[in-house]
Amino acid sequence: MTMLVVVAFVCAFVTAAHPLRVGTGIADITGPPAEIRFMGYANFEQIGNGIHLRQFSRAFVFDEGPNSSTRFVFVSVDACMMADGLRKEVIKRLQKRYGDIYNENNVIISGTHTHSTPGGFLMYFLFELPILGFVKETYTAYIAGILKSIIIAHNNLTPARMEFGEGELLNANINRSPSSYLRNPPEERARYKYDVDKTLTQVRFLSPSNDILGVINWFPVHPTSMNNTNKLISSDNVGYASILMEKALNGNNTLPGKGRIVCAFASTNLGDVSPNIRGPRCEFSGKVCNQEDLLCTKPKERCFASGPGRDMFESTKIIATRLFETAMKVLQQPGEDLTGPVGIVHQYVHMPSQSAPSYDPVEDTFILNSTVSGCLPAMGYSFAAGTTDGPGAFDFKQGTTTANPLWNAIRDFLAEPTAEDVQCQAPKPILLATGRIKFPYPWQPQIVSLTIGRIGGLYIAAVPGEFTSMSGRRLKRVLSAAGAPRVVIAGLSNTYSDYITTYEEYQEQRYEAASTIFGPHTLEIYLHKYAMLAEALAAGTEVERGPEPPDFSDQLITLVPPVLWDAAPWKQEFGDCVKQPQQEYSYGDVVSVTFVSGNPRSSPRHGRWYATVEKREDEEAWVVVATDADWETKFMWFRNSQILGTSHVVIEWEIPQGTPSGTYRIHHYGNYKYILGGIYPYHGFSDSFEVR
Repeated sequence: MTMLVVVAFVCAFVTAAHPLRVGTGIADITGPPAEIRFMGYANFEQIGNGIHLRQFSRAFVFDEGPNSSTRFVFVSVDACMMADGLRKEVIKRLQKRYGDIYNENNVIISGTHTHSTPGGFLMYFLFELPILGFVKETYTAYIAGILKSIIIAHNNLTPARMEFGEGELLNANINRSPSSYLRNPPEERARYKYDVDKTLTQVRFLSPSNDILGVINWFPVHPTSMNNTNKLISSDNVGYASILMEKALNGNNTLPGKGRIVCAFASTNLGDVSPNIRGPRCEFSGKVCNQEDLLCTKPKERCFASGPGRDMFESTKIIATRLFETAMKVLQQPGEDLTGPVGIVHQYVHMPSQSAPSYDPVEDTFILNSTVSGCLPAMGYSFAAGTTDGPGAFDFKQGTTTANPLWNAIRDFLAEPTAEDVQCQAPKPILLATGRIKFPYPWQPQIVSLTIGRIGGLYIAAVPGEFTSMSGRRLKRVLSAAGAPRVVIAGLSNTYSDYITTYEEYQEQRYEAASTIFGPHTLEIYLHKYAMLAEALAAGTEVERGPEPPDFSDQLITLVPPVLWDAAPWKQEFGDCVKQPQQEYSYGDVVSVTFVSGNPRSSPRHGRWYATVEKREDEEAWVVVATDADWETKFMWFRNSQILGTSHVVIEWEIPQGTPSGTYRIHHYGNYKYILGGIYPYHGFSDSFEVR
C-alpha cells in the first residue's frame, strides 16, 4: 500500500469517526439609532443620530452529530466588545428553550470591536461612564439579536466538513505603537517579517455536495476607519467586508442579513493594529507625529492617523474591499481539510490573585523557578492620551511613566492605590485605581472568561480583551507547543478586560500598556492558563469552573433620559415626505428626501427597516432593492424641538453603478410615542423618480 493511499485512508477514517455538523445563522442586532453614545472612543460628543450600516450577529454552531455530547457555538457580533452579564442573559434564554445544551462552558461571543455602535451594555462603570450609564435599549437589542442568530444556527445544523486557508493581505493595517513593538527581543522580532500580522486566516464550511455553508475570517485590524466624529451606526471595515462577501456568495441582489451563506470577519489580536495606514500626522500642519516626542505644536492641534481614503467613509470602503477581495481569493484556493473532533474547555479566572511561571519569549519556554503575579485593575496615564486612532483629552501624552501630583490628588479622591498597587503596576503611573473603586458599582472586571474551542485541527482561543500583535504571536506559539495543529485568536470574547501587551511592551507605557489592567505580567498569566486549558482539551479532562463573575445588575444606573413623546408639526402627519426627490437621476447621484418622523429609539425594528429603496416592477408591485443596512444608504434622524417632540429624518441613497433603469421611490417606516402613552407605527413614501 503506497504512502498516499495510507494517508488518504487515515484521513477518511478520522473524518468518518468525527462527522462534523455545522449550523449558521445571522440576525439583526442594531442598537438604538438615536440619542445613545457610541462605545469605543470614549467621546462624550459622539451621540448616534442614524444608521449607515446595521449591526448583525453571525452564529456558528458545531457538533459531531445528533447524539454528540459536545457542542459549542461561536458568535461574531458587530459590537465593540462583549460582556459577562449580556452573555449570561443570552445563555439563560437559550436554556429556557433547549435545556442545558448551551451553557457557560460552550458559548463564545466575540465582538468585532467597531467603535461606531451604541454602548451602555457592559455593566462596569468605567465603560459606562462615557455613555452616561447603562442603556437597557442597547442591552435588550443585542440579547434579542444574538439569541435569534444562535436559534437559526441551531435549526440549520447539517453535515459538513471544514477547510482551512490563509492569504497575505498588505496595505490594510499598520502598528500604531511601533516603539512599543521594538521593545520586544530582537531575536523574537526576527522571526516575523512585519510588526503586525499580515495573514488573513479563513475557515470555510462545506456541505457533502461542496456547497458553501459559511465562512469565518480572522484578520487583525481595528474597526476604527470610521473616526470619533461619526454619529451613524456602522459596523465599520470588518462589518462591510462581511456584507460584501455575503452578497458575493448569496447573490448581489440579496439584502444584508437575509442570505443563506453567513460570512464573518471576526476580531483577533488587533490590540496595536490600525487601519489608518497613512499613519499619524498633526491635524493642521500635516507633520508626522507620534503622541510621545514628536508632538503637534499649534494650539489645540491633535495627532491622529487617517487613510487610505479622502474621508472616513472612503477609508472604510477601501479597507473593507481589501479584506473582502483577499478572503475571496483564499476561498477560491484549495484548502486544508481540518474536519475532526469537536471540543471545548472553559474556566473563569480571578486575575489579581493569579501567579504563573515567567516566560522566555526567545526560548519559548516557561521558567519554572521564576514566578510572576497579577495586580488589581488600574489604568495608567497614557490611557487618557488615547491613540492615534482617537486622541484623548487634556495634556496627557503616550509613553508617560511619571505621575503628576495634581492628577494623583484627583485620583485619590475616587480611590487611592496602595503602595503594593503602585509597585505591582510599575512602571505604570496609576491614573485610576479601578480595582479599588466600588462606587456606584465596580469599574472594571477582576474575573475573566477563558475558553478554547476545537473543531478538528483548529483551536480557537477566545480571549477576554485586546491582545497586541506580539502577545497574540506568543499565545499561538504556546498553544502550538501544547499540540494545537492550527490556532486562531478570537479577540474581545465573553469578558472585556481592556488590553494585553507583552512584558517588554508594557515598559514603554503607550496606550495599550497603560490599559493592560492586571499589570506587567498579564500576558504570562494568560499564556500559562491557556497552555493548561489546551492540555485539558487534548486529554479530554475537566477543569475547575473557577469563581462566578459578580452580578450587580440591581445596582446599575443611567443618566440617559427616556423618549418622552413624539409629535408631528402643525398640519403634518408622521410619515409625510416634506422634501421630495428630483424627477430624474443617474449613476453616482445622491437622492435625498426628508420625512416627518418619530424618535427611532421607540422601536428597534430588527429586520424591519427604517428606510428602503423600492423599484416599480409593474403598476401594482414595488420591490425592495436596498435598505438602511446597505452601504449606499444613510438614515439620519434630527430632533427639531425637545419640548414639542417634533423631529425629522433625512434618507439618502447614492445610486450605485449598474442600477437598472426604472422608476424608484424611498419608503420610510417608523414608530412614534403618543403623549398619553402607547407606541404606534407609521410609514410614508416619497414621490417616484426615474433612474436613467
